[in-house]
Amino acid sequence: MLEKLFQLKAHNTTVRTEIIAGITTFLAMAYILFVNPTILSATGMDKGSVFVATCLAAAIGSLLMGLIANYPIALAPGMGLNAFFTYTVVLHMGYTWQIALGAVFLSALIFFALSIFKIREWIIASIPLPLRSGIAAGIGLFLAIIALQGAGIVIANPATLVGIGDLAKPGPLLAILGFIIIVVLEARRVTGAVLIGILVVTFISMGLGLSPFAGVFSAPPSIAPTFLQLDIKGALDISLVSVIFAFLFVDVFDNSGTLIGVTKRAGLADEQGNIPKMGKALIADSAAALFGSLLGTSTTTSYIESAAGVSAGGRTGLTAVVVAVLFILSLFFSPLASSVPVYATAPALLFIAVLMTAGLAEIDWKDITTAAPVTVTALTMPLTYSIANGIAFGFITWTLVKLLSGRRHELNAALIVLSVLFVIKLGWLSA
Repeated sequence: MLEKLFQLKAHNTTVRTEIIAGITTFLAMAYILFVNPTILSATGMDKGSVFVATCLAAAIGSLLMGLIANYPIALAPGMGLNAFFTYTVVLHMGYTWQIALGAVFLSALIFFALSIFKIREWIIASIPLPLRSGIAAGIGLFLAIIALQGAGIVIANPATLVGIGDLAKPGPLLAILGFIIIVVLEARRVTGAVLIGILVVTFISMGLGLSPFAGVFSAPPSIAPTFLQLDIKGALDISLVSVIFAFLFVDVFDNSGTLIGVTKRAGLADEQGNIPKMGKALIADSAAALFGSLLGTSTTTSYIESAAGVSAGGRTGLTAVVVAVLFILSLFFSPLASSVPVYATAPALLFIAVLMTAGLAEIDWKDITTAAPVTVTALTMPLTYSIANGIAFGFITWTLVKLLSGRRHELNAALIVLSVLFVIKLGWLSA
């Protein structure tokens, strides 16, 4: 049955290899079980319910990817998008988390339609690669400021907006320790480095009596507080167009980058670098995001950590199915997840920020017409506490700079139209 479903022999792999790869991928991305509930609970969502939604969304998404596309790619609620959901849409813009979930649903619905009608390729081709790198870096910097703030390392300062916290307190010290542990373990290529870092800080915190120990195993919490609580009607407000677009935009490029990177490493791409079954993979991904919003979590997306499983030999969807099974089993670890303090998850956010800002190395910094929009994009996100603002300022700056510098040939219709829409959204034309 497994051979028929996943074509193991054709991919030169075995059931044992795929299981090991699945476990490896799960360990590399299991940190989301602790980080996602911590981030989303800041909106007022029930932490236990979000934990269950995270497990189920990851399981459903990974299962769909494994069965529909037969790719060794696992899914879970995406980092960056969960921070945008919480800190921008709900806490900064003032929308309820129910409306934010409605926006996630609508963005996933649009993504699903784009995948079916193959419009995705046109969208991706219209956005310059440097601008995409700037957006990824901006999300990384956004995560970094959230991490440093959550750890108490960076605090508000009435004179300078931000300042350094009290580093003599246990929270900031443990967060710094956690970050060092994660980086060192990752440098030594230890599987599950992020997860280990979170758990080490959590257990030290418990041992010092700084955070309560709620246990390890129990029956899963109720998902009722978040299940089907999305407000789609509220999300149809015109003021949320840019929010829906931001969810969609980041999801499309995040998925595309992950699919390209992981399939290339697995040797599944053709000689031209094209990805067979890309359409099926995107349908699985967008369907997973739809299910996630119904369950009660932010956008579900493909995880670059899937590359860890590919390195362990994973070549088929069986790897993703194994990940799905492990996320289902994780439902019984909710007490451990509720015991994790904010300063234990902060190092994970900061580490993800490091990975996301790495794309800046590919920018041609000698070309000021490229460097300026990329810098504006990356800096605007953390400094305005909004991914959507970063994307808007980036698009507008890119279009104006290229146009006024006599480099009209580097623009396209999509860029110009989107830039005009962003100008209108920011209120500059109506002021």
